[in-house]
Amino acid sequence: MIEEAFDAKGVQLGEALADAGCEVGGMMQAKRIRMDRQVRAGRALGAAVAAAALALPGSFAQAEVIKNPIAVFAALDKVTGRISHLEIPIGKTVQFGALKVTPRVCDSRPPTEPPDTASFVEVDEVKLSGGEQRIFTGWMFAESPGLHAVEHPVFDVWLTSCKTPEAAKPAESAANAPADAAPPPAAEPKPKPAPAPAPAAAAPRPRPAPPPAAAAEPTLPWLTPNASSRRR
Repeated sequence: MIEEAFDAKGVQLGEALADAGCEVGGMMQAKRIRMDRQVRAGRALGAAVAAAALALPGSFAQAEVIKNPIAVFAALDKVTGRISHLEIPIGKTVQFGALKVTPRVCDSRPPTEPPDTASFVEVDEVKLSGGEQRIFTGWMFAESPGLHAVEHPVFDVWLTSCKTPEAAKPAESAANAPADAAPPPAAEPKPKPAPAPAPAAAAPRPRPAPPPAAAAEPTLPWLTPNASSRRR
């Protein structure tokens, strides 16, 4: 009897474990299916984002970088508290106190883009013995001056901006104008006002006609000398 009871309990326990195993296996199968669905959804979302990026040219493209010929720095003398403004051409070296600053590039973005001004700078320290030691090499960012700072007990140097002289910008000239552009029409001269008519001259008064010549009086015959009387 005892053996039969143990056998019955074993059968029940085995059935319970089988049922539990089926439930655990079903839960694991359902979890695996959900994970597969999430992976497929993530891949589909990534493909959609990539397609949108390709369909919109310039929306996710890298912003245009402006190469500037001058890097602008601010330098602080911690002893005197004096701050100096340094404009250093690319590739040139300017000394401030015991530091020599040499910018290699200075990049910025157009005004329509978010500001991102960076310069690759080399800073050397002049020792009392006359030698030089490189104390900084790397990028400086104008928007984050404390990100990569020069570590020196007396002097500080940080980037403030990049600069392009106005003379370096190409000026527009008539040669760059399109050939089909017609020159602006010349201004028409304003008509001059007509001169005022001169006042009419007074007509000369007619002179009175001379009186008619008196008729010659007839000569009497006895008053006319004749040839006979002349002979006498």
